[in-house]
Amino acid sequence: MTAAETIKSKLTKEKIHRFIFGTKEKQGAGKQLVVYGLLICIGFVYLYPVLYMFSTSFMNRDDLLDTSVKWLPSTLYMQNFIDAMKSMDFTVSLLKGVVIAGLPTLCNVIICMIIGYGFARYDFTGKKIMMGILIFSYILPSQVTMIPTYVLYNNVGILGTLWAFVIPAILGNGLNAPIFILIFYQFFKQVPKVLMEAAAIDGAGHFKSFFKIAVPSAIPAIITVVLFSFVWYWNESYLTEMYVRGLSTKSIWTNLVIQLKNFDTAFETRATVGDTATSLNESVRMAATTLSILPLLIMYFFLQKQFVESIDRAGITGE
Repeated sequence: MTAAETIKSKLTKEKIHRFIFGTKEKQGAGKQLVVYGLLICIGFVYLYPVLYMFSTSFMNRDDLLDTSVKWLPSTLYMQNFIDAMKSMDFTVSLLKGVVIAGLPTLCNVIICMIIGYGFARYDFTGKKIMMGILIFSYILPSQVTMIPTYVLYNNVGILGTLWAFVIPAILGNGLNAPIFILIFYQFFKQVPKVLMEAAAIDGAGHFKSFFKIAVPSAIPAIITVVLFSFVWYWNESYLTEMYVRGLSTKSIWTNLVIQLKNFDTAFETRATVGDTATSLNESVRMAATTLSILPLLIMYFFLQKQFVESIDRAGITGE
């Protein structure tokens, strides 16, 4: 092999290597193919239940019995959603769910932001001990404190009312409050001290520095905490049923998630003889499930841009 052929062979190998693995400035086609292939596979695993739920919710009973119908229903059968909405008392349950999740979330955000700012901005005696207690309270399983909390709420008279969620949130002990405090703590630690010192020189006090400098700069963290807190309160059916409803079937505080748990019984009770809804089927269940998560999907749809930017700026992850 001549020298020219050797050089040409090396150049060809380098081109193939760059095409597959890329360079420092640009990823190669082979590497991108592997990455996007993995992302598509992982995305399909997460999206498959949602796609199945949406597809099945629009099927009638003929489509369910027809083995040739897998994903696309023959017609968009909206009666499933009408039956599910009637059984779940959708409008009333939706408004109650927004109140049950929204009010504690508002308290959670305000209080956790103040506590996180205090930990990040000031040095005081026992700070490390309190931080350790904060982290331990997050690690401690909720099942350990569930019964004592139930007895406490019953003794102070807030069991079966919305105060069972609001008062703990006001006291900085709301649902997953420790992780929200740590989020704000980490975010406020990134605020330059020079900025706070300049505000103090200009005559700004502690409260003015907090509201004029810290809070506007913490908008990404606030959006993240609002979304996480609202979703967690919305999906928390067990504690809602135990504390807010107080295990009473006559309680007025019944959200969509609790209605979904009791859906089979409610649907069979409301069904009438001779109606298409006399026998419960999978399509109606899927329609009810879709209705229960619809508010969260709408919220994520409109806030997805701000949410992604908040996660990127705050440098946090969550479930």
